[in-house]
Amino acid sequence: MNIGPRPGTKKTMSVTGSYVQNSEEIVREIERKAVVLGINWEDEADVRALAREALTYTGHQPHVRPGEPTDYHALAKFELFGLAALMLKTMEMSAHDGLLTHGSAIWKTFARALWQETELLQSAKSL
Repeated sequence: MNIGPRPGTKKTMSVTGSYVQNSEEIVREIERKAVVLGINWEDEADVRALAREALTYTGHQPHVRPGEPTDYHALAKFELFGLAALMLKTMEMSAHDGLLTHGSAIWKTFARALWQETELLQSAKSL
């Protein structure tokens, strides 16, 4: 997945289109993981808790082996946390290029919670 221009290149319509396409792909995958996890995007406390968990996650990728039970809930959460990181990086890179990248209402809700939790974590570290 290409989420931005190469260093030294000018932003063009294709770059803008790239951010739009990537944000749409990311949000589509977030929505799929949310179905498995049963996330209620209207519950701010739950979304903030999910964002905090995503930002502080130190676990490992759940194992998927033929013939063994798979914890699909853990796998979906692991993948969601990776998508959260990709979402933040996409917004950071597009902002660096002078563009505002966002997706659906879910994107905005999750992004807001991630930024709020990032600020809390940073302020806690500075104490």
